[in-house]
Amino acid sequence: MKAHDGMYIDGAWRPAAGPDVIEVVNPADERVIATVPAGTVEDVDAAVRAARAALPGWAATPPAERAARLAALRDGLVARRNEIAETVTAELGSPLKLSQTVHAGVPIAVTGSYAELAATYAFEERTGNSIVFHEPVGVVGAITPWNYPLHQIVAKTAPALAAGCTVVVKPAEDTPLVARLFARAVHEAGIPAGVFNLVTGLGPVAGQALAEHPGVDLLSFTGSTAVGRRIGAIATGMVKKVALELGGKSANVILPGADLARAVNVGVANVMSNSGQTCSAWTRMLVHRDQYDEAVELAVAAAAKYGDRIGPLVNAGQRERVRGYIEKGVAEGARLVAGGPDSPHERGYHVSPTVFADVTPEMTIAQEEIFGPVLSVLRYADEEDALRIANGTVYGLAGAVWAGDEAEAVAFARRMETGQVDINGGRFNPLAPFGGYKQSGVGRELGAHGLTEYLQTKSLQF
Repeated sequence: MKAHDGMYIDGAWRPAAGPDVIEVVNPADERVIATVPAGTVEDVDAAVRAARAALPGWAATPPAERAARLAALRDGLVARRNEIAETVTAELGSPLKLSQTVHAGVPIAVTGSYAELAATYAFEERTGNSIVFHEPVGVVGAITPWNYPLHQIVAKTAPALAAGCTVVVKPAEDTPLVARLFARAVHEAGIPAGVFNLVTGLGPVAGQALAEHPGVDLLSFTGSTAVGRRIGAIATGMVKKVALELGGKSANVILPGADLARAVNVGVANVMSNSGQTCSAWTRMLVHRDQYDEAVELAVAAAAKYGDRIGPLVNAGQRERVRGYIEKGVAEGARLVAGGPDSPHERGYHVSPTVFADVTPEMTIAQEEIFGPVLSVLRYADEEDALRIANGTVYGLAGAVWAGDEAEAVAFARRMETGQVDINGGRFNPLAPFGGYKQSGVGRELGAHGLTEYLQTKSLQF
């Protein structure tokens, strides 16, 4: 076990204000692998003060120079790719291959995209007799989750830095080690002292202190809708800008003319990836009643391929939460066709890849975010029925539509109340805006839309 010391504040590793530590547990074997300091109000205050002091200099730095620092940061992440993957596997439990391609690969791509955007974005424009300047919002407080621990830090930090903002990050307590790695990469990239600051700590202590700090201009939070409501209330009460990336219960709609086998196989893979710990996962598969039985058989066969390949859930509490939802699904009359609440391993926070059939839209497992490897397969009568079911939750983060005709899929997707839809297995695009309708959040991340979250406008009239 390694005892990590210090917070990254004002360009240096500084001792924490208090003596408390957070134990980091490997969810695959339940062993403590490290400790990090549990930050206090004093640590958060020091970090915000450093960010405020650094703001004028960084905001005045030419965009081309900010772009160069981001490019250097991307190169630093590339050099650390294996270390990043191994660290995420150790603290999150994700299989190493997934850690390399997604947990390390996606943040590298996103950092690179913002290096390019910082260099090319029009930070001023003429409209009529005015010049409109797009200026940094100021100090950003970023509270990030454990499920994609580096990606979520980068998706907030990279656009904020590109915009000329300074940042204080409070990472999730389950996965703070990759955040410390990122801070080292920031330091080596030559990003000036105070522009990026890292405080590890518990949500109700350090996270709350960051949310309530009067020196923070924009609060960006990714996590549950319940916590997002509290963060939003704090920010609104203090008239801060807020960006919230919250929960999801996304629909995977398979229209009758689609390639059923491909749609089901990709759909199951989407839900099982990262052990189901993905806010945008397509956890509701909607199939026409004439193809329903075949789709369920295909889903069961697809789920069986995962078995030991999906890794554990992040902690014991998360495992119990997912087991509770599986038990509730059975109690409410859904038919368990794969997996179940029992763990496939003696040690580690594992849950078997689980598929439910005969799920109806009002069931708990069809309405609430489970955040585990659990798929609900629902039947629909016609396209209007499918649309009603797809839109029939409080969430609207992502989704998928499969059809024999692409235009038919697009027409359906346009009617879905959700922020992002994959058409016939469309690939992830780091430049496309990501974010939700309804209770899935406020604002967008990634690409130019993600950059504008960290900018405010000033118009000069002539």
